[in-house]
Amino acid sequence: MPKSRIRRKANYTPPTKAVPLSQRVSGRWVAPLMVTFFLIGLAWIVTFYIAGTVIPGTDLGNWNIVIGFALLGAGFVTATRWK
Repeated sequence: MPKSRIRRKANYTPPTKAVPLSQRVSGRWVAPLMVTFFLIGLAWIVTFYIAGTVIPGTDLGNWNIVIGFALLGAGFVTATRWK
């Protein structure tokens, strides 16, 4: 019995999406803001641990930890916008 011919299919190439340049590049403000949040949050926590309540404005007790971690969290949220 003769063998049938094998049909050759072209390799699949997925369609390309044209992404506008404005969506691929983050704003120039994202990286400096992210680094600023990280540094201020870290400095806030370190200052609270080293100085305690000696510095005026840091007499918030353990809320200083919450403020420092909130600033660090804002840095991580801002980092998700960085491309």
